[in-house]
Amino acid sequence: MTAWVRIATLGVALASAAPSMAQNRRGGEEHPQKKQPQQHHAGEWLRQHKNLPPEQQRKALENDPQFRNLPPQRQQQLRNQLQRFNNVPPEKQQQMLNRMETWEHLTPEQKQQARQIHDQMQQLPPERRQAVRSAVQALRAMPPEARQREIDSDAYKRQFSPQERNVLSGASKLPLAPAEPSEPPEE
Repeated sequence: MTAWVRIATLGVALASAAPSMAQNRRGGEEHPQKKQPQQHHAGEWLRQHKNLPPEQQRKALENDPQFRNLPPQRQQQLRNQLQRFNNVPPEKQQQMLNRMETWEHLTPEQKQQARQIHDQMQQLPPERRQAVRSAVQALRAMPPEARQREIDSDAYKRQFSPQERNVLSGASKLPLAPAEPSEPPEE
């Protein structure tokens, strides 16, 4: 869950930092004084630029007027996030983009719930956090109607505390992306 929120933040941040590129790609030029609401998906900027060499990605980002309007600290955060994205294998990049797309389709209430679940996860000891993360992975492989039954099962009651089952229950109510094979533990 930690990486899920972090990845979604990267996509939203890069997408919102570079919307003029997305607008130009769609063929429309915006008049500077007639800004339109953003109509692009999180991760669009990354999808559009992921096959460019990192140096060209950085230049594209830094040449974007909206990126330039961000505070220097936020600009550096975006550069760092882009660098981290480029340092993972292509399969992991695709997983990240898929998660960004999932995040994009959450309602504001679901996004808030995801943030709360993330905060609750951070309060768990590291070894329990990993156990809960593994259970979320197992729940992702189940149909939504079976998830709560599993959380309420005797096996889960023996394995997880009430607080941990609360986290699992909250996560299970979100539209979870399908499980991805051999996903490494994330800290």
